[in-house]
This record gives sequence, structure tokens and C-alpha cells, in this order.
Amino acid sequence: MDGAIAYSSGSRIIAAITGVFSVFFISTFLTGIEQGFYYTFGSILAMKIFFELGLTGIMTQYVAHEASHLTLDSKGCFHGEETYKSRLASLIRFCLKWYGLLALIVFVFLVIVGYVYFNKFGSEHENVEWRIPWILICLGSAIKLFQSPFNSILMGIGKVKEMSMIGFWEAIISPVIWWGGLACGFKLYVVGVGSLAAVVIWQIYVSYAGFSKIITNLIKVEITSSISYWKEIFPYQWKIALSWVSGYFIFQLFNPVLFATEGAVVAGQMGMTLTAINAIQTFSMSWINTKVPLYSKYIATKDYVNLDNTFNKTLKQMSGVCLVLIFAFVFVIWVLNVSQLQFGQSIIANRFLPYLPMTLMLIPMFLQQFTYSWATYLRCHKQEPFLLNSICCGLACCFSTFTFGNLYGLYGVTVGYCVISILFFPWGYWIYKTKKAEWHK
Repeated sequence: MDGAIAYSSGSRIIAAITGVFSVFFISTFLTGIEQGFYYTFGSILAMKIFFELGLTGIMTQYVAHEASHLTLDSKGCFHGEETYKSRLASLIRFCLKWYGLLALIVFVFLVIVGYVYFNKFGSEHENVEWRIPWILICLGSAIKLFQSPFNSILMGIGKVKEMSMIGFWEAIISPVIWWGGLACGFKLYVVGVGSLAAVVIWQIYVSYAGFSKIITNLIKVEITSSISYWKEIFPYQWKIALSWVSGYFIFQLFNPVLFATEGAVVAGQMGMTLTAINAIQTFSMSWINTKVPLYSKYIATKDYVNLDNTFNKTLKQMSGVCLVLIFAFVFVIWVLNVSQLQFGQSIIANRFLPYLPMTLMLIPMFLQQFTYSWATYLRCHKQEPFLLNSICCGLACCFSTFTFGNLYGLYGVTVGYCVISILFFPWGYWIYKTKKAEWHK
């Protein structure tokens, strides 16, 4: 475990610990209906992916390829061949213009879509104040979207440990703000406040660490050679974009569909369960995510031996951690069911899904650890061979969630999702093996 993984994993450990307390605060200060609104907020917010289209995710790789030919001094200035420095600077300017416009569009879009959806399917819950909180959440998400490419850029130039540290501090500070707001009776307002707090924490840290100086110095670089978006980025991005959009239909439709068909309480149970599952998944994926700049560097220098050795070792560590955490999570839920532990008037176990649908959500999550790792490995080659796989899986999950969700409710959604994930898993492994052999001849 290196420094980057330590901070990234540390933030997940803290998130897991604070998550226990968050369950207490949600159960005590939010009703089951408000919990449903809380988690459905996140699924609607994820629609911003239709605008961002995966560009943030690949920015780290493009920056890493250019920065691998440059050196960074203590004053935040790059030294090396002017061509690579100019191309790197052109990426910064592109992000400033594009993401500034994108953030404004996303804010307006999310506000409108959220109002239409919750007015239609949540109209019977007139006592739930969600309108102003929704605006605050949309504002925080839009600003965070503007910050996101610069986070990726800083990781691409080698500041992986430092940027992982931001998540570490957010994991400590944000829950405290969130708990205090719930205890003071702010209800769903705390979601918006927490979103804005994360934005402020990021900005303060980047400025304090001197990273804003790196961005500023790059902006001042004279552009003599630039990266062409349409010729170099777009041919790769549109494939990533379709994969990411497919991911929305795979992971984000559960809550909105259940909110509309089964009600806010069941949507809240799905949301609480998914939060725990996603925490496990994100924690274990820290082993892979923090290695993207290193993989990109090995690929740029054609050092495939070290690339494969590092990747295989990382994959074993990641899958082992994930498996241990899955069993730990199931054990905790079993203890909660046996003890019937209560916070306020709520039995904590009742805020999660029953055992069967929970298991049907855990199996795909474990398989996705491998699929995601293989896709990350191949995408560091600036290629997206998982495009067709992602589209087909997304369409299948979309059809399954809408169709079986309407017909059979919760069990229709979870059974369909699990079966589809198992069926698509061998295809993902085949893509990884064939493309790796083809590109490393």
C-alpha cells in the first residue's frame, strides 16, 4: 500500500466508520419517506453524466502521457520539450472553457428535471420540504463538475497522493457538517449544504497546497502545439461516453424506478443498501484507480512487463479486500436483524433491503471489480474496447429495470440485474485477454 492508496483507502475507511453514525442520524432525524427522497436525489443528479460524457475520466490519462516527458520544479513550472508543455497547456485552457459552460447548463437542466420528477411522483408527500434543498444540491454539483477536470489533471501530473488526501479530509469534515445539520433539524437541506461544503474544501486545499499555481503557470504557457479535441480526444471520448451513459442505465435507475413504483420507503431501502455496497466497491477500487497514471506511464514507455506485474498484483489485492468487506457487511446486517437495534423509533435493519435482494445486488458488485479493472487497464492505452459490451449491458439493464420493476417490483429489479451481470461477465474477460494480446505483440 503506497501513499496514494493509503489516503484513498483511508477516506473509505473513515467513510465506512462515519457511515455507521450516518445510519443513526438518518434513522433518527429523517423519516423513511425522507430517506427515499435523499437517495433518489443522487440518482437524478447522476444524469449530469449525459453532459460530461466521460471526459473527466480520461483527462488523467491524456495528461499523464504528456507529463511523462516533462519535469515539474518546486515553483510549479514544467520543464522539458516545448511541444509536450504546450500540448499540456492546451488541455488546461480547453477544460476552463468547456467545463465553465457545461456547469451552467447542468445546473439549469438538473433543477428543471428534479422539479418535474418529484412534483409528479412525490406529490403525495407535501410535508417533505425538498425544493430548496434540491436547488442547493444542483448548485454544489455544478460547481463540483467544473472542478473535476482539474482534479484529474493534477492526478495525471503525478499528484495522486495529494489529490487522494482531499477525499480523506472531505470524508472527515463533510459528515460532521452533515450530522450537525440533521441534529439541528435541517432535514434534506443538509444534502445541499454538504455538497457545497465539499466544493469549498477542495478549493481551500488546492489553493493551500499550491496546486492552483501549477494550473496558473500552465495557462500562461504560449500555445505552439495543441491537442486537437476532434482528432485526438473525441475519437476516444465518444466510446467512453457511451460506456459511461450505459453505466447510468446499469447503476442509477434502481431508485427512480422504485420511487415511482414501490414508493419512497422501498427506494430508501435500496438507496441505503447501495450506499453501503458502493462504499465497499469504491474502497477496493482505490487499488486500481490510484494506479492509472502509473499504468499510462508504463504504456507510454512500452514497459509491458512492469505494467502486467503491477496490474496483476493490484487486482489480487483489490478482489481480496472486496470479498472480506462483503462478508463483513452481511454479518453486520445479520447482527442488526437479530438484535433489532433501534435508533429513535426506527429499527435499523428495516432501513436496508431484505437478505435475498441484498445478495442479488452484492454478486454483481463483486464481478464488476474484475470487469472495471480490465476496462481500466485497456483504457490506459487510450482505447475503449468495452464499448459494445457496455452498451449492450446498459440496454439490457434498462429494459430489465423498467419492465420487471413495473411487473414484479423490487425482486424483479434485483433478479434481472444479477442475471444480466453474470451473463455479461465472460464477455468482459474475453475482451481483456484478446485486446491485451493484440496490443502487446
